[in-house]
Amino acid sequence: MGFIPNTPNDRAEMLRVMGYETVEELLCAAVPKELFSKRLPKLPEPLSEMEGLAEAWALSATNADSASFVSFLGAGAYDHYIPAAVGHITSRPEFATAYTPYQAEVSQGTLQAIFEFQSLISRLTAMDVANASMYDGPTALAEAVLMAVGEKRRYKVLVPEHLHPHYLQVLRTYVNPTGIELITVPATGGITDYEALGRLATDEIAAAIIQNPNFVGCIEDGFAFADAIKDSNSVFIAVADPISLGILTPPGEYGVEIAVGEAQPLGNPVGFGGPYIGYFAAREKHIRKMPGRLIGASTDDKGTRGFVMTLQTREQHIRREKSTSNICTNEALCALAATVYLSLMGEHGFREIAEQSYHKAHYLADKLGEIPGTEILYDAPFFSEFAIRLSKPADKVLISLAADGFLAGVPLDRFYPERTNDILIAVTEKIDKADIDNFVETLAELLNE
Repeated sequence: MGFIPNTPNDRAEMLRVMGYETVEELLCAAVPKELFSKRLPKLPEPLSEMEGLAEAWALSATNADSASFVSFLGAGAYDHYIPAAVGHITSRPEFATAYTPYQAEVSQGTLQAIFEFQSLISRLTAMDVANASMYDGPTALAEAVLMAVGEKRRYKVLVPEHLHPHYLQVLRTYVNPTGIELITVPATGGITDYEALGRLATDEIAAAIIQNPNFVGCIEDGFAFADAIKDSNSVFIAVADPISLGILTPPGEYGVEIAVGEAQPLGNPVGFGGPYIGYFAAREKHIRKMPGRLIGASTDDKGTRGFVMTLQTREQHIRREKSTSNICTNEALCALAATVYLSLMGEHGFREIAEQSYHKAHYLADKLGEIPGTEILYDAPFFSEFAIRLSKPADKVLISLAADGFLAGVPLDRFYPERTNDILIAVTEKIDKADIDNFVETLAELLNE
């Protein structure tokens, strides 16, 4: 109780004012008696701060992490190298202590950082405008769908079969009470069946979604996708891995109207759950319907450049019936990390990261294709992630590989229960040739036992 400022006398006085003699009596007034445990938990003796910290370190040392293992984990969260300067800048107190720019014009440094983030995302995606960031990739997609439905006044949305299952789950949660119907577009050979897409893209469709690269790693043909939906006059939405845009055609060049995705790979650690950061970019015609906040540059009456909160379409700031979203803030610190990361990498460095990820992934895929007991599942082009099928159950193989220092990939039965032998493998620039060769050799031995 040392951190609770109320003394026993304080608590007794508060109970007296409320008409109770004990805390238990107060709790019983609101909580049914049958919910109370009859036995107290058996807790160990209390530890000192030094003892507690030592125990915490010992427990954390038993965890697997990407720093002490060779990690091929992906499926939406990617372990790219983060330059030390990113952490140094984001930990500066003027950034790290600021929650959110409610009094926007007072926070010029924060506003400029957000403005630069918006500019970089717009350039990366080849879109006209980007907002200050979203909570994460899945919620950014859900907001994009709601925005498209609100604009078109139609209630059917085309969703690709190989959309990330977590994105789909969040999207279903968002649209569940709205009457919006999600229609699945089948895939063939790892990519969207564009003929089926064309048949489904009627004038009743509000939006069509492409994920590129898709969940199983395959690269979609954005131009073929755009051509298949052109007669529907629907809103074209893309979910894109930002690192892939170092070498792949950006969404804006194949006709996308709203581009969203997860910006965690841009200078933010994997974190095994967050915080993450969604990006949201769009054509200029959608600017007044975009969710979240938008920072702009302006000048004062003396001609001095400054940054301002240009637009914020949430219900706390405008009439509720006119609001487009209830997102309350933006991931400012994560957006700052992404901004610093992109600034440090520059155009050539960013492209090199994408190229290294691409070439190392293809080197690994070629090596795995030579092992008896492994099968590369799709022939379609891929960026840095691909799916394989093993001759043994994936879970057992992954456990054995972890014992040898490899986080070998994500088992696909986590998302598709019937796919017990399939693994999704991702490769980033952090993994070198020796790691790949050792991994292939270890896996070959396991499969041949």
